[in-house]
Amino acid sequence: MAGFANLSQAARTWSIGFMEFDPQNAFNNAGAVLRQLSALLVSYSLSFVGAVLLLVIGYLVAGLVERWLNAALAHIHGFDLTLRNFFSKIARYAILVLVFIMVLGQFGVQTASIIAAIGAVGLAIGLALQGTLQNIAAGVMLLVLRPFRIGEDVQVGSIRGTINEIGLFATSLHTSDGLYILAPNSSLWSQPVTNYTRNQTRSNAITVRIKPDADIDQAQRALIRLAQSDSRVLADKTPSASVSEVADDAVTLTLTYWTAVGDFGGTKNDLTKRAKLTLDQQGLSKV
Repeated sequence: MAGFANLSQAARTWSIGFMEFDPQNAFNNAGAVLRQLSALLVSYSLSFVGAVLLLVIGYLVAGLVERWLNAALAHIHGFDLTLRNFFSKIARYAILVLVFIMVLGQFGVQTASIIAAIGAVGLAIGLALQGTLQNIAAGVMLLVLRPFRIGEDVQVGSIRGTINEIGLFATSLHTSDGLYILAPNSSLWSQPVTNYTRNQTRSNAITVRIKPDADIDQAQRALIRLAQSDSRVLADKTPSASVSEVADDAVTLTLTYWTAVGDFGGTKNDLTKRAKLTLDQQGLSKV
């Protein structure tokens, strides 16, 4: 009986609602809803079209800026290829991020909060990759200031070798005995660099010992003539021979001369040998 009573009550309520139904009012309400939907559709359609245009134009502009910046940096004498590509990519991605934020603004998204979130994420990534970012910063400085180039013989702290490649994170070298070294850029940037091949000429010195009672002037003249007779010794920088040490058992003479960088090692070896033979022949060298 209770269920039948509830059903009867529902029927009466529906009948009353149906009797109160106003077709004109419902039509007006439906028309208003349709107009609002049409306005929203038009608004979001325009936003969508604008977003697509922004994406297309932004993508094209980013590519043009990347190529233009790469070409412009290529005209700078000595500007490294790795550094050119790095700055060009940075400019490209910066434009794309800006375009993405503008697209979100087309749909009413609060871009200020997005920028703040990007900044927070960037800060977190920077703290997490602090060591890596130090290497990148050091790599950029090495590529800009160029304390060494590929093929040059350098020493940085305990590291000595010839440069193979200068990257954004690390620099590779090989030693004179064939060993491979990969050094983080931060360790190379934070220490003094000795570049043995950057300058075109180098000074060198060899030492010899003569008898304590030998004629020092004769020995000095013999060493200077020996250096001057070698075509690899530069004529515009006159060789010199000086007394560097006097002891009871011997006198030490130092022959100083200049050569081109490429002749440094060979000239030193030959002059050292010939100096010993020359002083031996004149009876001046210390046995």
